[in-house]
Amino acid sequence: MVKHVTGTRDEWLAARLALLKEEKELTRQSDALAERRQALPWVRIDKQYRFDTDDGPATLEDLFKGRSQLLVYHFMFGPDYKSGCPSCSMIDDGFNGFAVHLAHHDVMLWAVSRAPFTKLQAYKRRMGWTFPWASSESGDFNFDFNASITAEQQRAGTSEYNYQPGHPLDSADVPEAVAQFAAMCGTDGPTYARDRPGMSAFALEGGVVYHTYSSYARGLDGLWGAYQWLDRAPRGRNETGIWWQRHDEYDEG
Repeated sequence: MVKHVTGTRDEWLAARLALLKEEKELTRQSDALAERRQALPWVRIDKQYRFDTDDGPATLEDLFKGRSQLLVYHFMFGPDYKSGCPSCSMIDDGFNGFAVHLAHHDVMLWAVSRAPFTKLQAYKRRMGWTFPWASSESGDFNFDFNASITAEQQRAGTSEYNYQPGHPLDSADVPEAVAQFAAMCGTDGPTYARDRPGMSAFALEGGVVYHTYSSYARGLDGLWGAYQWLDRAPRGRNETGIWWQRHDEYDEG
């Protein structure tokens, strides 16, 4: 027996039109927020960052590859992980399809992680991904953009994430979900939690790189393609815990 409210087609249409009005208002609000993002002041970057890429050592400016805009996804893959974060993997599964379109619209999309480049290459082959992925293992990039913290910061609770102060974390107080994700990455909770998801945007103008925007935590929801579909499914996200896996780990039977 259907547990959800049911009705006639006319009742559905009346409710749908009322919802459509609110959806349109949300779209207008989203457009206005996008304009405010683009109006944020740009911050000049004078620090030199180094990355390992398929083309060899690269600077932040090199990642633009001739474009004027750069989007970076801070992929959770720390040096001590054995595999990439399952959540980041689910998000990045969508990058293959649209990275090429962005590249032809003056925007380069990269993933950046702290793991050694050889680890990233192996995982990229496993996942069947083609978008560019750089290692920032030898530099401060992830730390400077609040996507990674040191063990000392973690123990002292002196880090910042999503523009809020952090709190101390040790192996005794690791949340269950964090411990589960850590196990899926072949590491322990505190080690896993020293890398965090996020995205950062940059502009290149007059030979100078500027930081224009960064977002973290639930601010990444709009980039998580599967959730945008689930939000339109009959039962929505319908979550009681961690249900997703890497795409090659599902039991197809």
